[in-house]
Amino acid sequence: MKSALLALVVFCASALPALGAGTAGEIVDMTATGMGIVALVLFVVAYGLVMMEEQLHLRKSKPVIVAAGIIWVLVAVAYQALGRPEHAHGAIMHNLTEYAELFLFLLAAMTYINALEERNAFRALRSWLINKGFTLRTVFWLTGLLAFFISPIADNLTTALLMGAVALAVGGSNHAFVVVACINIVVAANAGGAFSPFGDITTLMVWQKGKLSFFEFFAIFVPSLINWLIPAALMSMAVSKEKPEVSDASVGMKLGAKRIMALFLLTIVTAVSFHNFLHLPPAVGMMLGLGYLSFFAYWLKRKEDRLLSGDNPLDVTGHKHETFDLFRKVAKAEWDTLLFFYGVILCVGGLGQFGYLAGVSKFMYEGLGHTTANVLVGILSAIIDNIPVMFAVLTMDPQMSHGQWLLVTLTAGVGGSLLSIGSAAGVALMGSARGIYTFGAHLKWTWAIALGYAASIVVHLFMNAHLFTP
Repeated sequence: MKSALLALVVFCASALPALGAGTAGEIVDMTATGMGIVALVLFVVAYGLVMMEEQLHLRKSKPVIVAAGIIWVLVAVAYQALGRPEHAHGAIMHNLTEYAELFLFLLAAMTYINALEERNAFRALRSWLINKGFTLRTVFWLTGLLAFFISPIADNLTTALLMGAVALAVGGSNHAFVVVACINIVVAANAGGAFSPFGDITTLMVWQKGKLSFFEFFAIFVPSLINWLIPAALMSMAVSKEKPEVSDASVGMKLGAKRIMALFLLTIVTAVSFHNFLHLPPAVGMMLGLGYLSFFAYWLKRKEDRLLSGDNPLDVTGHKHETFDLFRKVAKAEWDTLLFFYGVILCVGGLGQFGYLAGVSKFMYEGLGHTTANVLVGILSAIIDNIPVMFAVLTMDPQMSHGQWLLVTLTAGVGGSLLSIGSAAGVALMGSARGIYTFGAHLKWTWAIALGYAASIVVHLFMNAHLFTP
């Protein structure tokens, strides 16, 4: 094993060209070298394993974490051979800082979502929708509308799972309804997340990078709405107006649920204020908001302890009832997702040190033009996850107007709706409605989603034309 690794290092080092050491922060083009090619192959193989997560049952974080570590070994060896041993350290610290900001922001947001889920906030909403006796077409429009407006605050994955559960419960054995309802929810959740810094990882990265201010994102609200409404209107024609059976079961929210919602909104205001007025990272504001929740959790736990030990216990059925524990909510964060982001950011950052991103940027943004390149970014995000695509764009950092940054934010956010595998929302619903909502079932409506995608771009180019001037 050791000899094989040594042979690999020797091979890669021997393939390095006789390049002179540049300035301290300069990236040397090593795309045609042995190390550069090995790094690229490693990333492609790792991402291939990510795309086969459902078939292999291999968590998506594992291959990219391994690939990231090896790629940065290659970066360090390559720049040491050029006489610049300090370069790799400075570059990886920059990537780690970006990841730390994203990690802390998402950890706080995920903890709030988990707390609301434990307090039955989402179950209560689902129960209300199921028990209202709406027609299938009304449920179709309501689940889409709620997905569009919930995903800007919660992530599109949570939103899709919540609304998807409603569609499955209402649709029952009506598979035709479940399919179009799931597609509608995926499109709405992705479109809703595109116009909010909190709605998607890509919009969050653009905001934290300082490319757009918080309120500038709302300029693409109408294009995002168009992106959902056009395919929704076309798909609704395939939904009947029959009324499904109504369930008598009702679910109520637990103690403190509404106050946690209020604290979540206060946390968002805090994060925005930190960024806009104090010029501090939004992640610091989110962590302060997590502090709000931690103090409320302390009060809530004491309150529930008293109720459980008093004459009027919370659970009169005799079943064991656990009091609210904040650290259980932290533990239930999507750690696989958080570690996946680590691997992706370091993989893409490492490839950037070999000069790949500079080459891609020159081809796309100088060769094809900003608008064409940004439209292609959205189509690419339907095949490859939009997170590495957007991080690559931000790392390339092409000189673009605010209108173009809004365009790439829009396309990267909604482009994943073109295929069921193009977004976390689609992949999650394929798991929830296994055998009903499939890749092929989604593909039958891709033409309608593509019409919405094209229309949203045209609307943005027309409505926000004044933002395209340098």
